[in-house]
Amino acid sequence: MFLLKFDRFSRNILSSQHIRCFCYKAIKRPNLNKAPDKEYIEKKMKEYDLPKLLQRKIQVSGPITIASYMREILTNPNSGYYMCRDVFGSKGDFITSPEISQIFAELVAAWCIVEYQKVGMPKPLQIIELGPGRGTFIQDILRVCSKLRIVPSDSLSIHLVELSPYLSKMQAQKLCYSSTEFEKQNDLPFYRIGETVSGSKVYWYNRIEDVPKEFSIILAHEFFDALPIHKLQKDGNIWKEILVDIDPENEEKFRFVISRNETPISKLYGTLHPDETRKHVEISPDSELILKHIAERLEEFGGFGLIMDYGHFGEGEDTFRAFKEHNLHDPLDNPGTADLTADVNFANLKKILETDEKLITFGPVEQGIFLERMGANERLDILLKSCEQDQKETLKSGLDMLVNRSKMGSRFKFLSMFPNVLKAYLEKFPVHGFSEK
Repeated sequence: MFLLKFDRFSRNILSSQHIRCFCYKAIKRPNLNKAPDKEYIEKKMKEYDLPKLLQRKIQVSGPITIASYMREILTNPNSGYYMCRDVFGSKGDFITSPEISQIFAELVAAWCIVEYQKVGMPKPLQIIELGPGRGTFIQDILRVCSKLRIVPSDSLSIHLVELSPYLSKMQAQKLCYSSTEFEKQNDLPFYRIGETVSGSKVYWYNRIEDVPKEFSIILAHEFFDALPIHKLQKDGNIWKEILVDIDPENEEKFRFVISRNETPISKLYGTLHPDETRKHVEISPDSELILKHIAERLEEFGGFGLIMDYGHFGEGEDTFRAFKEHNLHDPLDNPGTADLTADVNFANLKKILETDEKLITFGPVEQGIFLERMGANERLDILLKSCEQDQKETLKSGLDMLVNRSKMGSRFKFLSMFPNVLKAYLEKFPVHGFSEK
């Protein structure tokens, strides 16, 4: 198992003293059950009525795409779902792996460190996270990096791609002893800057394209599933698009309709995928643009990355759905009050990343398999020996949730990416978590 072999790959960098620090104790999650500020959310929803905004948009231009619907609901600057609230945790609408157990991020951090060592530990090092949520994931990763002292704090910088001012403020409070937010009119590529207690700089951006071009570790956990999608449906020999329209029987509600003819994107899809056998597909141009940028960035400036999300390998069809208070919810009912999501097509991700042999990818592998190969059970045993009694069941049930195939273990998948120039090297020294070796 990985943790038992950790010192072999770490050589002199990870001494036994560092390992003891890394495995010292369990971390409590004091804010996990914090209820969202409903009064603040309701105020924002009243000030900027999303349903009425959508209705006016449809009345002016006709039915809108699912992508337009998702973009407006999730990231509307004034009252978008992610823009003015904490949606995570047991009191929110869904809970993520880093919030369930510290073991998740600790093992991802260990993976990053060993793969970083294998490529020579170039400096400076940037860690880029796409969609940091509450900041728990990157906080745990920084804690491991700080304990192991792999990179001097002045050579390590954190770059968070986050659209939500509300969540960026929450992340800054968690990660930094101080931070400064800048006005939108400034000419800087970032809109917030902070510094961790250990001295590493943290920057916030609206786009990954604005992050400096340096050697980077790119992490995307439950990021691509939230990006807007287009839903296409085969009608005879052509592809048409599923749209959102006002329900004629109740103008306060919405309904799905199918386009009368091909739309530009459905026509393009039919041209590029003449052999598609599915009758219903979901595509995300936004995801493709970001993936192409990642491929170009890693090929030219070096680095590697890890995509962690739920999804399929090209067989999925109708996966668009909503979650509210941890339950499935009608995505057209009371827009703006529930999370919208769609499964990630990992086959398409691999295809884009490997275009023109820019990158080589490994996986996807199931989350449970990855974590167990990285030493999840050994890590749990170590934590159980040093934690308080009331934490033991939480640690056990948390890890079970992450690795059990009937829970999150098989639904979530991991995909790693490296510059294609490392192909022969990685065949000789396989990527951890993606090989049985």
